[in-house]
Amino acid sequence: MTVPNFDQSPGSFQAEPAASGMPGRAAWRPVVTQILMAITIGAYLLQMLTQFVFGNDLLAAYGMKVNSLIIQGQLWRLFTPMFLHASILHIGFNMYALYVLGTGLERFYGRWRFLAIYLLAGFTGNVASFLFSAAPSLGASTAVFGLLAAEGVFFYQNREIFGAMARRSLTNVITIALINLVIGLSPGIDNWGHLGGLIGGALFAWLAGPRYERPSLLYPTGVVDTRDSGDSLRAGTLVGGLFAILAGLKIFLGF
Repeated sequence: MTVPNFDQSPGSFQAEPAASGMPGRAAWRPVVTQILMAITIGAYLLQMLTQFVFGNDLLAAYGMKVNSLIIQGQLWRLFTPMFLHASILHIGFNMYALYVLGTGLERFYGRWRFLAIYLLAGFTGNVASFLFSAAPSLGASTAVFGLLAAEGVFFYQNREIFGAMARRSLTNVITIALINLVIGLSPGIDNWGHLGGLIGGALFAWLAGPRYERPSLLYPTGVVDTRDSGDSLRAGTLVGGLFAILAGLKIFLGF
């Protein structure tokens, strides 16, 4: 459990090692963020290689979201699009956003909970796109929008701890989300995927994101996250199960 160092001035929050052995700030590395970036960049290099060798992007052909193929049983297409991209600009923008958001969020949420948000938001975004958009799609923006939502929920639920920092962060999150959703109204952009990722990330973060308590006799030198692994498991099951049911209704009932 992370026990951050805290004093009474707004924005003075700083995480330090807990009894569980979490590394201090100097030793901290966003390992999950780096691994996700490496996997995604590696997948894009393979996309370019297969396009060069075979004249066709095989990873996109077998992994992007295509509604008719999902209905035929290729359910992995609700997960794999978050690791595939259409151009260097596409992957560059999404990897920059993942790095900027992930570096801080992974520290606050912890590695496993951060990974859960990313994968869950990617899934819920692809399900929303499957439900409401007939166009094929791919890209990590579904998961990135989930991270953006998770950051907003984190600062909202801990606004008393972070003070002015929380207000600034919430303003930034809302502004960035609105701007990108407006941009997403342009042709060729899967805004339904963005909305689905946003909703999935927000729901999970609301139910299982860090909730800090102020110093007490039990924790006199810092604030403590009152959530536990059970909260994450229940939230992930609830959110993932809900979107899986919605996808199943479309597949089996044509909903």
